[in-house]
Parts: sequence; C-alpha cells; structure tokens
Amino acid sequence: MLQSHDPRTGEFIAEYPMMDAAAVTDVVRTARGAENWWGAIGFSGRKRWLQSWKRAITRNAGELSELICTESGKPQVDAAIEIMLAVEHLSWAAVNAEKILGRTTLASTWLTRNQRASVGHLPLGVVGVLGSPNNPVFTPMVSIAYAMAAGNAVVFKPSELTPGVGTWLADSWAELAPNRPVLQVITGRTPTSAALCGARVDKVAYAGSEDGARQVIELCAPTLTPVVVEKAGKGTMIVHVDAKLDTAAEAAVFGAMSNAGQSPAGIQRAYVADSVYESFLEKVVAQARALRPGGDRKASYGPMIMDSQVDVVRRQVKDAIARGGRAVVGGLESIREPYIEPIVLTDVPEDSQAITAEAVGPVLIVNRVDSINDAIDRINAADQGLAVSVFTRDVRGVAEFAERVRTGVVTVNSTMAYAANPALPFGGVGEYGQGHTHGAAGLREFSRTLAIAEKRYRAPVDLSSFDRHPRHLRVTRAIFRMRHGRM
Repeated sequence: MLQSHDPRTGEFIAEYPMMDAAAVTDVVRTARGAENWWGAIGFSGRKRWLQSWKRAITRNAGELSELICTESGKPQVDAAIEIMLAVEHLSWAAVNAEKILGRTTLASTWLTRNQRASVGHLPLGVVGVLGSPNNPVFTPMVSIAYAMAAGNAVVFKPSELTPGVGTWLADSWAELAPNRPVLQVITGRTPTSAALCGARVDKVAYAGSEDGARQVIELCAPTLTPVVVEKAGKGTMIVHVDAKLDTAAEAAVFGAMSNAGQSPAGIQRAYVADSVYESFLEKVVAQARALRPGGDRKASYGPMIMDSQVDVVRRQVKDAIARGGRAVVGGLESIREPYIEPIVLTDVPEDSQAITAEAVGPVLIVNRVDSINDAIDRINAADQGLAVSVFTRDVRGVAEFAERVRTGVVTVNSTMAYAANPALPFGGVGEYGQGHTHGAAGLREFSRTLAIAEKRYRAPVDLSSFDRHPRHLRVTRAIFRMRHGRM
C-alpha cells in the first residue's frame, strides 16, 4: 500500500493501493468503453456534465481544500486559490470546446469552387495524466478538463505524495456519474506511472521535474504515444529603469516565495537595471524578511513537499555562494527541514547551478544588468524558456522585446496572474515545453483534426481526370498566370 503523510509533521494520513501494470491495463480498458459514450454525446452533452461537475467541486471546495493542505502542507488560502483556478479552467473548457473544436466551413480556391471544405476536431480516445504534488489540483486539472471537454476519457495518476487529492477528484466525478467512468484514478509510485505510459493510451500529459519529463518521453517512445510535457522550474523577471519598484519588488517576492517556491509559474531570478538596482534590492529584502514559513494558518507559505527538493535548494545556494554570490536574506542556515526560510541572493554568476539548473524553493536571485539587451542575452543563454515578466511603464516596446526572448509566455507588470486566464495558452520553449495547455491550444492538444472535402458538382474546368480537354488546360494556365504572375 502507498501511504500518504502530512509534510508539516510527518503524520500518517491514509493509504492507497500500489497499482501494478495489470491493474492499470484494466483501468485503461474500462476508459475505452466510457470514451465511446462520452464522445457520442457531443459538445453540448459534455458541457452539461462538466458544468455539473464544476458545481459539485465548488460546493465541496472546503473539504478538498483541507485535503490539499494536509497532503501538501500549503496554507488554506493557497489551497482555496488553487481550487478556484482549476474550476475556472474547467468551466472555460466546457463552455468553449464546441466553438473551438466544432466543424467549420472553409473557403475554397478558384481550382476547388465545386467543393465544400470543412474541418473539425475529434477526441483522441483515452488520455493519461501524470500529476504534480506542488499544485495537486490546478496543474493536472488543466489537462484533465481540456481533455474531457474535447471528448476524451482520462486516467489520472496523481503524485505519490498527494494520492488523496487525486482520488477525491475521481470520486467526485463518480458520485455525479456512477456508471460513466470517464475520469478514473490510479495510485502508486514510479512503476504505476510507467505502466500508464506503456498502456497504449492515446496521449500522456505530464507535469513535473526535468528528470521525470525525460523518463516519460522515453517510456512513451516504444509505443509512439505522444506527450504533453510541462517541466518544473520558474520564470524570470526584468525590471526596467522606469518600473514601479514597489510593485515589481512585491511581485518578485511573491513569485519566488509563494507555495514555498514550488510554483512553475513563479520567479527564479530578477534582472534589474543598474540605476534602480540598489533601490529595488532594498525593497525586496524588506519584504522577504517579513515572511515566515510554517504549518499554521498565519504562515506565509508551507513546507517543501518533496524531501529531495530540500537537498536541491541546499546544493544550489551553496554553489552560488561559492562562486561569488552574496546572500542578502538568509542563506544555508535558512534550510530547516521541512521548511526553508526566504533566501535572496545577488551577484550570482550566470553559470551557477542556481541559474542553470531547475529552480525550486523560496529562493530569489537579484542580479543587475546594463541594459534590456543584456537581460535578453542572459535569459536566452540560460535556456529556461518558461515565462518572462517585464516591469516597465513604457509598454509600447514590449511586443518587440517579447519576440526576441526565447520563452513561451511574456507578461507585463505582473507575474503569475496569467495562469488565471483560461484563454491564454501556456507552454514553454524547447525542453521546457512539448505542447500546450490552457486555451484553444489546450483543447486542440487533446483532439485530432478531421478534414472533409465534398464535391458538389462537376467543375467546368476539370483537371482531376484523365479525360481532360486541351482547352481546359489552356484556360487554367491563363487564369493561373493572371492570378500569380503579375507584379
């Protein structure tokens, strides 16, 4: 049996079955049958079911919130926000699926006037979702909700650290639709995840560490199962000379420290224009020192969920300081397992592990830069292409700047708020993203395209036949030259 524990105290919570490959295969087989019904009821039918599920989650949000706090250690307010974000995405996907994925008529060219062309999107079938412990509801829900809205059945494997949250979500669906297992949960450790990757599902969505992402891709390769990967890590902030420093400092500290620095949409480092660097750093230091981790309701944030992440933070901070970085808030003494007090580093070399490796923990790096171009070069060199936030009053030049940065998301004068906008696609660049979640891109990610061309009548000039008249070819060539050969 898999046991779950409260990371704040180590107290035993509950136990769940460690499902083997045979059990996973049975669950996937059941999902195949459920998918036939789910796909057949159409967009309007699925919308009604998903909206009912949304209301059920909302009515019981207090119970779910308490479970999130118990299994992840995060404060109540953070758990409540996570649930609200998940429900917003669930509602958006249900409401907008038909508009985005439904069949639409396409314009024809002069060569295909006699055809009616259309394109639509159909379900893939069964989607496997591998959850993350850092945001055990919101992160997997943006795959579960969009996959279900697109017409797929879902087999959800939550993190082994938060199995109760995953089980709660599946049970809430089962109570609503007891004989329609469109969403099922499987519990266990790495072998259970590997079994799901090898179960010939139609797509696997993964959110988690870099090493985990590579393993998922390798496990899915033998069966050519496509994947959607959201790697863990955090984004970057740029503070321009004209930025509102109070606002930027508040966003930097919240982005780096909230959820104990375990939010993939957070902030790893801030590149600050030299002329405002000292003022910005002073404000960051004051705000960071006011935070307090703990397991009570008044704590700013909770513990590190994974023991291994504590070691990562210790190793990165030690390396940054050894290479010449300075700790202006906290340091190695801030690491008091399972909690880590706020750490703010500055003058950190760009080749240190704290910048080049996967960022975890309540650690913020503040480095000065000579110019925007200097900041762009550093961001692109680090190749941590998840998200970039720009703080400036001159918003007119942001679009040109954004196109020069190798990243998936750019925000202006805000950091993590974009995750609350369901219509905005979310995905990284290169190793930081294979595919997208959220928005129209997220719905299309879990569907397949079906194009239909219907011949309505015989064309006056028919070239798709061996019985072509020479005059038809002369007319066609003349029209072709008129359309495409003129200056």
